[in-house]
Amino acid sequence: MRAIEIQEYGDPEVLKVVEAEVPEPGPGQVSVDVAYAGVNFADLKARSEGYRVPELPFVPGLEVSGRVRALGEGVTGLSVGQEVTAVLAEGGGYADVAVVGTDSVFALPSGLDLRTAATLPSVLPTAYALVHTVGRLQPGETVLVQGAAGGIGTVVGQLAKRAGATVYGVVSGEAKVAHAREYGYDEVFVGDFEEPVRAATGGRGVDLALDPVGGDTLRASLASLAVYGRLISFGNASGAPPWQVGQPELYPRGISVAGFSILTLAQIAPAELRTLSEQAFATVADGAVTLPVTAEFGLEEAAEAHRLMGARTSTGKLLLRVSG
Repeated sequence: MRAIEIQEYGDPEVLKVVEAEVPEPGPGQVSVDVAYAGVNFADLKARSEGYRVPELPFVPGLEVSGRVRALGEGVTGLSVGQEVTAVLAEGGGYADVAVVGTDSVFALPSGLDLRTAATLPSVLPTAYALVHTVGRLQPGETVLVQGAAGGIGTVVGQLAKRAGATVYGVVSGEAKVAHAREYGYDEVFVGDFEEPVRAATGGRGVDLALDPVGGDTLRASLASLAVYGRLISFGNASGAPPWQVGQPELYPRGISVAGFSILTLAQIAPAELRTLSEQAFATVADGAVTLPVTAEFGLEEAAEAHRLMGARTSTGKLLLRVSG
């Protein structure tokens, strides 16, 4: 079978197409004939700096859609040929066949095709958790979202608007503003946002801030919170040193800070991931959320997909077409 391997860390050129043995599922696992694989920023960090890479060579890819190829020992509730979508916390999605534990495999919601399903496994539950499970957003509140035109940002905008919030987004360029507005954002700021957010909220600040960037952006998001506001960190795209928040930041306004990682949840609390995912997938089934595929590449073109995402000019979701 074909697979995309990282044999050394570096630029997109280090993504190599190789021939590999077809993996067999172990107990509690299934193998999946991959139709589409989602491209995520975490894949770029794995390629460039070894993020969540246990050893080289390594096959990236954290989410796929496809059909069940084979069942491991003890697997029930799934059948060969069944259309599924899956989160691969250990990677392996950039390949013709991927192996994943059954806790992270989900039958496709009714009416969902494999191409659309590939956009959902990690993005949709993450967005749902940020808005509801961890963020606890309430009607009438305000939310500030970094990366508003990306995959997670696109879904968060829709979920937050549906929850009755006023939604502010931050994007890296003017070309992304229209996309964010189309998917739920009331106002969109380009680049610096702290002063515009204060102005937009009459000096009050926002109730909830969602930050995947870290560093200076996280600190500015923290400063943009209202009294009793909440901040959720769900990434460190800036590569800045790990953030620390203590009494001086938290006490004066009674603010709180939380973190979320769907990949860590998949590893340490798979039952919670299943519950979260089922709640999140229901929003697609009822038509409340869509995530547009804005670029699609063949499996052998994985480097091109990484270049596009790395240029920070893309919106929505990028996919690799494997056999779809």
